[in-house]
Formats: sequence, structure tokens, C-alpha cells
Amino acid sequence: MTSTIELNDRISKCRRILEADPSSQIFAALAESYRKKGELDKAFRVCQGGLKIHPSYGAAHVVMAKIDLDRGLYDWAESEAKEAAKLDGWTRNIELLLSEIYIYKGQFDAAIKLLNRLSQSDPGNSQIKKLLSIAQRLPEEHKRMIGVSAANNLTSDLTRVPIDEKGGDTETAPPEPIEKSYLNAAGLVEQAVEIDGVNGALFVNFDGLIVESEWLLQMDQVLFGASFSEIINELNVQLFENSFGKLESLLIETEGPTFLISRKEEGMFLFATTETTNLGAVKMKIEKLLNLFRS
Repeated sequence: MTSTIELNDRISKCRRILEADPSSQIFAALAESYRKKGELDKAFRVCQGGLKIHPSYGAAHVVMAKIDLDRGLYDWAESEAKEAAKLDGWTRNIELLLSEIYIYKGQFDAAIKLLNRLSQSDPGNSQIKKLLSIAQRLPEEHKRMIGVSAANNLTSDLTRVPIDEKGGDTETAPPEPIEKSYLNAAGLVEQAVEIDGVNGALFVNFDGLIVESEWLLQMDQVLFGASFSEIINELNVQLFENSFGKLESLLIETEGPTFLISRKEEGMFLFATTETTNLGAVKMKIEKLLNLFRS
């Protein structure tokens, strides 16, 4: 992974060239550097401005497709990738990018068909194998996660019944047994954002792809899910798993939101809370939901 220092250095060099020659095609490299740094708005503006001058520059359309993919604009990303192919021909990189876009759009059959063709010509390519595995696995994960929505019965009041019909004292009777309802990933994410103070909830698989989402933040959810997935996987392998066992949960506090992360066998839940929320109360409610989770 390119370091922030390297990206900043590349950005500075590209900007100097572009300032000296506003018509330079270096804008594509500058936009890609901004994208890799996570500054998607800057990346989009730079690439959009450059494409107005160089509309037939295929490599820049590839960069714009990646920017749109990271922003969650999958239809636009597909359109840009196909425009790049129209200009430069169908290259392996464009087809790989398009297969990834199809996966994010949920068009798994199209992704599998494209990746199978690529695999025949390049059977040892690890990226093709990884994307093909994801495209084949995700439909099955979705099927398992589509279940009956749980009833909203996290708490239940005790029922008070009279002891004597002549107005005597009453006592609290134990509640009748209630069959426990479980939550799948979609139901849990949906109920999480109904908690006061939670304005974002994702379920992400270990490849960083979003499976379920309820997201109210301005922050790009695709970038957020992929970045946090990579961080948690790295922490789990390099630090916790070898010393203390598997990482189960993590809390990250910033000057703004606080992020709660819960790692499960099938993937991880990511919750974003507002900066003014009562964190203790929110954690308790989220933990109740997580106790009801069944894949």
C-alpha cells in the first residue's frame, strides 16, 4: 500500500506540473493520488476538469471509474469503464475493474462470466481468483442472511395481575415465556440506526465489501467499510490472534463520531455514533442487538 508520505510527494509533483501546464495529462495521475489518499471530492474535481480538456484520454476515464466506484456511484463507474474500453480497447485491467463494479452492483452472474473468461487466459492471477471467489460466495451469503425480521421485543414490561377480586393488593406476576426472535444482518443494521445516537451501521465481509448498509453520514460508506475491514483484519492477525485470541470488538473515538466495531465469524458490524450521544447507553443497546444476531 502506498504510504501517505509517498502520496503527498506525488501530489505535490503532479500539481507543480499541472500549474505549469494546465493542459497536461498529468491530471489523471493527480486524481488517482487523491483517490488513493481518500480525498474523493478533490479527485473527482481534478479528473472532471481534465476530462473536459482531454475527453478521449482513456486512462483518465479509468481513474474516474475508480473514483465513482469509491463514491458508491456504481452506474457512473460502469459507464466510465465502458467509455475507457471504447477508447482504448478491452484490456485486462478494464475488465477487472468492470467485474468489481458488477460485484458491488449485485450483478454476480455478469461478474462471474467476465472473471471466468479472464481466468482462462490468466489462470494464475491472484486478483482474478479473489474477485471470482467473492462473486461466487456473496450470493450464498445474501441467501443465508435473508431471514425473518425479528420482532421488536428487546424489552418486555412485567404484567401486574390482581390477587383478589375485592380490590386487594396486587403483585407482579412473572411474564409468560416469550419465544426469542433472532436478527439477521439486514435486520440488525436496520434496527441499529433506529437507536438514538446511531447514524450509520454497516455489515462488511472480510474482503471489505458491504453486505448490508443503513448510512446517514456524509462520509463515503464504501471507503469506510473497506478501510476499517483492512485495519481490523490486520490488527487481528498481527496483534491479537497470536497473543490473546481473536479480536471481537473495538471502540474508536475521534473528535467527531465514535465507531464501534464487532467482529463475527461471517464478517463485521460497524456502527457510527454521533459525538453528543450517551456512549454507554448506546453500547448497551447495540450489544442487545448483537446478542440476537444469527447468520
